[in-house]
Amino acid sequence: MSVITRNNVSEFGHGPAIMLAHGFGCDKTMWQHILPDLARDHRVVSYDLTGFGASDLDAYDFERHGSLDGHVRDLIEIMDTLHIDQATLVGHSISASMVMLAAERLGPRASGVVMVSPSPRFIDDPATGYEGGFSMEDIDGLLVFMEENHLGWSMQMAPTIAGQSPEAPEAVKLTQSFCQTDPRIARHFGRLTFHSDQREALSRSTCPSLILHCLHDTLVPQSVADWMQRNVPQSEVAFLDVSGHCPHMTAPDKTINAIRGFLDRR
Repeated sequence: MSVITRNNVSEFGHGPAIMLAHGFGCDKTMWQHILPDLARDHRVVSYDLTGFGASDLDAYDFERHGSLDGHVRDLIEIMDTLHIDQATLVGHSISASMVMLAAERLGPRASGVVMVSPSPRFIDDPATGYEGGFSMEDIDGLLVFMEENHLGWSMQMAPTIAGQSPEAPEAVKLTQSFCQTDPRIARHFGRLTFHSDQREALSRSTCPSLILHCLHDTLVPQSVADWMQRNVPQSEVAFLDVSGHCPHMTAPDKTINAIRGFLDRR
């Protein structure tokens, strides 16, 4: 199977390349509100992470994709297949860390990184004073709930993550996406996501980056954005007065304005 089919890759527009990588439980359609604007003057590539959306579920390798490195390799394979020499990498949530790791691997082929609602670590680290927003017990309870009742977890968590009422369109879209994710893959990738600690990797970054932080994000407190502002080299932070974890879905105008400002300064 080709890489393009494996990851359900789509291309739009012409110009400097932008790669869009969605977050946990999502698919590439989550970018639909900002993609058309970017495609006016960029070559925009969106794709489904292996195991999600309309990707080839059989290609999800529980060993290869047991770390973010497997998804980094997938992204680079897409770029190689499409003969993309250089690109700005945009990632949401856990994929924000993933695209930063990809940028490290790509070197000069990564012209910049945009991290949408990133968190290098969700779990507090009292030994260093890092405040991720959750205790280990919080995260373990969240994962047990997901493993025992995937649909119930999805219906409860998606509106909270979207920062909207359950009936709001984007909350409904996110709920449907969570519910449709293969439960085995959701459990596996969920554990990777919520136990991930990419602080060291982000602190050694050499790629210019934009960090988009929502001021009312139930998953990522401002302490995380403050940590990144202090510790991620060549980074700038845009604080968005937005509720929830998905500004590209719920506040596309603010999101696109911040991204375009970053691109214009590159």
